[in-house]
Amino acid sequence: MKRSTLPWLALAAILLVAIVLSLSVGAASVAPSKVGLALLSRLPGLQELDPGLSAGERTIVFDLRLPRLALALLVGAALAVAGVVMQAFFQNPMAAPSIIGVSSGASFGATLAVVSGMGVGLGGLGAVPLAAFVGALLATALVYLLSRRGGRTPVGVLLLTGVAMGSLMSALASLVLITGQDPARRDLDQVVYWMLGSVAGKTWTHVLVVLPYVGVAGALTWLFGRDLNVLTLGDDTAWYLGLNVEQVRIILLTLSSLLAAAAVAVSGVIGFIGLVVPHLMRIIIGPDHRALLPASALAGGALLVLADVVARTIAAPTEIPVGIITSLLGAPFFLYLLHHRKEYSM
Repeated sequence: MKRSTLPWLALAAILLVAIVLSLSVGAASVAPSKVGLALLSRLPGLQELDPGLSAGERTIVFDLRLPRLALALLVGAALAVAGVVMQAFFQNPMAAPSIIGVSSGASFGATLAVVSGMGVGLGGLGAVPLAAFVGALLATALVYLLSRRGGRTPVGVLLLTGVAMGSLMSALASLVLITGQDPARRDLDQVVYWMLGSVAGKTWTHVLVVLPYVGVAGALTWLFGRDLNVLTLGDDTAWYLGLNVEQVRIILLTLSSLLAAAAVAVSGVIGFIGLVVPHLMRIIIGPDHRALLPASALAGGALLVLADVVARTIAAPTEIPVGIITSLLGAPFFLYLLHHRKEYSM
């Protein structure tokens, strides 16, 4: 067996284990064998298989846990791919999707929706995810427009503008929440829980809304894998090799913003997936973005699914927001990388 295939087999195995655990483990456990047979029975030609699920177990697996699993896979993949792009874009291993104001813009939009009472529903999805998505994209657009200098967008200026925009949006969200919340409603609890990140209680509606953004933007990003490789060589080398650096940056910034905005809109702010996963996959898979992007998507999805399993079992029947789990797992690992990988030294 070729050495290069081992990481992919390991990723596939981890993903499979994560899927089985996600559908089996929770406040009400379902035997993994039943889950496997239930999934197989949905395939053409295998409908006669009897998984032995009760009506309650069938509802738990297919109506509650399966959409939650699908959304966790999509959100984790989107955040990881966006993180890969940001790190190549800024040529900085510390970069993450939140660096251009996506998370803070989404938080501002979500806070506005909650405080204004819009969160009761819109088109079957709810106004909070929609407002968060719009807020994330508006924040990113403002960062880009304010960073333009003579027809170009210097990376350093973009980075600093993103940091400033993130602080501004966070301050505005706090201001709106404090001055606008109705004591009769639990606005603060709702916003804080959203900011901690969770995929609990999500339905197929959320999955179907996010899927086109993640699928299309993710596929287009992969097509720019070679250009990402060239970008990491520096602007001068990229221009010399015939790459239209400014045009490629605009496209990649748009795609990564769509990925991150779609993820944050439905799940809230989930940290460290877009920061740690690209690091880990770069060590295991290598720096070629044509392989790094799909590997990061698989690993990001698997990591978020496993984190969600921990979030709903560690203090059962109480569920912990999955963003807390990813931070608890991601922060120590990232500190380890910083102290043990020479290429990350400043």
